[in-house]
Amino acid sequence: MMTDTHILDQLYAVVNARKGDDPDQSYTARLFAKGTPKIAQKLGEEAVETVIAALAESPENVASESADLLYHLMVLWADKGVDPADVWAILAQRQGISGLAEKAARTDK
Repeated sequence: MMTDTHILDQLYAVVNARKGDDPDQSYTARLFAKGTPKIAQKLGEEAVETVIAALAESPENVASESADLLYHLMVLWADKGVDPADVWAILAQRQGISGLAEKAARTDK
């Protein structure tokens, strides 16, 4: 079983490869076929389920809901053409900077 963070890059590659696949054969392809509004809705639902799990359920359920959330985030990224490497680069730039200072320095408020 793979447990390192490269799993996110591999998940993204699989998700991105599902674009244009048969929606009757792939849940991911079905999401792409339904478009950005449905993908965003599913991401929101998974975010809420993760919050609910965090407030009232076991760590195992939080981990499971978090996996669903990350999967749907990857679908959204692939739909919008966001490369995970770009997100990782932004996170790397923010490393070591106070969250409050970083937020105050943003120009796109």
